[in-house]
Amino acid sequence: MASFHCFDFDVLGQTVSLPVPLLVNVVISVGAYFAGVSLIPKMKPMFINANLYGIDMNKKAKPKIPEAFGVVTGCIFLVSLFLFIPVPFLRNFSTTIQGDFPHDKFVEFIAAMLSICCMILLGFADDVLNLRWRDKLYLPTIASLPLLMVYYTNFNSTTVILPKLVRPLFGPSLDIGMLYYVFMGMLAVFCTNAINILAGINGLEVCQSLIIATSIVVFNVVEMLSGHHSDTHEFSLYIMLPYIGATLALWRFNRYPSEVFVGDTFNYLSGMTFAVVGILGHFSKTVLLFFIPQVLNFLYSVPQLFRFIPCPRHRMPKHDPTTDLLHFSRTQFRVDELNVIGRLCYHLLRQLRLIRCEMDADGQTVTCNNFTIINFCILLTGPIREDRLNRLLIAFQLTCAVFAFTIRYPLAHYFYDAN
Repeated sequence: MASFHCFDFDVLGQTVSLPVPLLVNVVISVGAYFAGVSLIPKMKPMFINANLYGIDMNKKAKPKIPEAFGVVTGCIFLVSLFLFIPVPFLRNFSTTIQGDFPHDKFVEFIAAMLSICCMILLGFADDVLNLRWRDKLYLPTIASLPLLMVYYTNFNSTTVILPKLVRPLFGPSLDIGMLYYVFMGMLAVFCTNAINILAGINGLEVCQSLIIATSIVVFNVVEMLSGHHSDTHEFSLYIMLPYIGATLALWRFNRYPSEVFVGDTFNYLSGMTFAVVGILGHFSKTVLLFFIPQVLNFLYSVPQLFRFIPCPRHRMPKHDPTTDLLHFSRTQFRVDELNVIGRLCYHLLRQLRLIRCEMDADGQTVTCNNFTIINFCILLTGPIREDRLNRLLIAFQLTCAVFAFTIRYPLAHYFYDAN
């Protein structure tokens, strides 16, 4: 994505050029933040009047909280991208007249916005209509099709660079063909649902998304300063910076104690945005590194998500109004009624002490904590205040982000050739 003029400035004695479109994007992102700060309080009564509200079960007063405010953030984000469209592409009329317009980059940008817009629509439909879990699996796949088509027409690169350890067997790279598109489609499904299942306390979804988004921005800046793939990383920044601006405004009202709930709309929006920059920015595996807590939570949740072990509709912690503390929520089942995989998961998790079980007198009925890292964290700490639990989980997300950068840079050179 070509840039026209640049501002030059010194960083540690090194001259750094900052493209003008990036500066404009920063200004638009700041505007997105202030637009969110202004709009969200004004729209709270509108959502409650439309019966779009939930009850905060982790508070003594059980207040009504307007829900699905991710749609407001999503609209602000999209408007920011719409306003930015002319900046990197319509550099001047002469290039357009001469036929030098970067149509491939323009199509990428439009396809990205189309996929994000589809997920906002589907997320809001989920908040209003309460869709089934299986719908949440195939809908992101459908919404990612514009991305995959653009990737196919513009790049169609399905070659994977292999680690040094397996190169004697398969060579330095391997063309996996259609499996690469399957992987990218699954990435969109995972990103949209991984944030959704690591939720249930005030501010957690928004804050974890902000950390992932900031990690992607830092990664792009490091790569650009290193002189690697500046076009694709500029494209990623053009999308991520307005997202951060709009999401920061939402976090201001969603953090503990929440004034608004984000709903599935925000989770869908965030997941698809991360998938977009990962796929079109050609660093999808790096994006997954920033999802380490979500990956761990997904793996831990698999026995319940796939119904090998009974899964209640809501696995959020239980609030004790007398102490204002959160306790881990529970599920109950009979071991003899589980299938083979369910019994294997139960015995494995119990041996690893990843669940806390209580056995009834019959020796078959088990009551244990639900399989999420939120409940596991409470299992380790004991009953805990919601704000303190949130800080612990966010600290874990930040620690994993640092670990992801350690894998991506210092450790990667042991497995791959240096850039």
